[in-house]
Amino acid sequence: MNETPRIVYSIDSRPPFGRTLVLAIQHVLTMFGATVAVPLLLGPQMRMNPAQIATLISSVMLCSGVATLLQSTFGTRLPIIQGVSFSFLAAFGAIISYGVANGLSPAEMMQLIAGSIIAGSLIEAIVGFSGLMGYLRRFLSPVVIGPVIMLIGLALFEHGAPYAGTNWPISGLTIVLVIVFSLVLARRSRFFRIFPILSAVVLVCTLCAALSAAGVYKAGHPAFISLQPVHDSPWLRLSPTELFLPWGAPQFKIGFIVATLAGFLASMIESFGDYHACSHMAGGGDPTPKQISRGIGFEGLGCLFTGFIGGFSSTSYSENVGLVGLTRVGSRYVVQVAAVVLILLGVFAKFGALAATIPGPIVGGLYCALFGLISAVGIQQLAKADLSSERNLFIAGFSLFMGLSVSAYFKGMVSLYHPTSAELLARLPESLAWLRDIIVSVGSTGMAVAAIIGITLDNLIPGTAEERGLTQRAEIEAPIIHPTADDQRP
Repeated sequence: MNETPRIVYSIDSRPPFGRTLVLAIQHVLTMFGATVAVPLLLGPQMRMNPAQIATLISSVMLCSGVATLLQSTFGTRLPIIQGVSFSFLAAFGAIISYGVANGLSPAEMMQLIAGSIIAGSLIEAIVGFSGLMGYLRRFLSPVVIGPVIMLIGLALFEHGAPYAGTNWPISGLTIVLVIVFSLVLARRSRFFRIFPILSAVVLVCTLCAALSAAGVYKAGHPAFISLQPVHDSPWLRLSPTELFLPWGAPQFKIGFIVATLAGFLASMIESFGDYHACSHMAGGGDPTPKQISRGIGFEGLGCLFTGFIGGFSSTSYSENVGLVGLTRVGSRYVVQVAAVVLILLGVFAKFGALAATIPGPIVGGLYCALFGLISAVGIQQLAKADLSSERNLFIAGFSLFMGLSVSAYFKGMVSLYHPTSAELLARLPESLAWLRDIIVSVGSTGMAVAAIIGITLDNLIPGTAEERGLTQRAEIEAPIIHPTADDQRP
């Protein structure tokens, strides 16, 4: 007999503060690697010095905290962490390429990025608060939502084994511990059911620190841990010029704004899928149209703050949705505390520096363990439709395959902005460079491709509402374990 998945803490529950704080830190640790990866990737491309990169990382953490607090308190009110989105990398890369070619300083490039984020975030907020996204929900059946959620997990494969492969013994140990703690010991121990990720990270980090201190891991080794960056970093970052418009006044350039809108489109589609995945994992069933609209609206407001605080656009974090499913802790209160921790990390630089000492192989191991769960939720969503229907099988399979294949095609165009590559796009006049950027941004994002194809086919090809899974949909709500008196102890 299969054991029914059980929610440890429901969406509205408030665990004891001590336990909540540890759960919140677990969320921060899960999203930290991906959040810091973007500034570490783009900062050097903008030719930033170490001090500027440190400011960028702190700004990103602060932005993520503010956006998470808005989303979990006023938006969907689901346990969703907001962090830096990879959907905008193509657009930001185009801005950076333009800046480097024209001799702009890092601050000037960040001003162009901030302007694009601010303009796009206002449009996203309008789409959300107008109710348009909630209205569009009626055109998004499980036949569409399922493949999109699957691609949210599958599209992250580039951040799994490649990160873990820098040192397989450490990343492999991380994966094994996550599996043992979450799927074996969790059946016997409430502690491991709630803290499988944190337990694995602490144990493996302790091992890496010990091997580094013993000289087994030398400086430069992927698993080497040094506390020198923590010693060198300042305690506080409280100057108004550091917290607000740290790079100067935003600059607005229409071509870059339009290119960034493609990133917002992909981000909204990804968030739409995340809302469904997170709500089900937290035991809340399908999110309502109003929830979806508020979520997109407040995600736009979060990005608006980002433009003024000096970071990058934020979106819902799939890896943290996976953490909710793995731990069965769906409390929004935990995520709200995590938001406060992120804000503190953005203000207290030493805490951020300490978290940054987590070796890459450990982060890669976490990615390998968590991302597949997102795809599994997509399969669960698709199962709500009639899978004996050839219509549904074709639409789901075709959109899933094309989401992977088309994005691979565009990502293979490493020299897309040069006339010798991608002949069709290269023929576009320079005045239509913005159109080229839009095509690349959408085409290289698997979720956007799958959503566009799925929505089009699902609403054009005849099919009954029941066949499409729009009526008589079985709600997958996990039973809730109400905390006992013994559970109230931190």
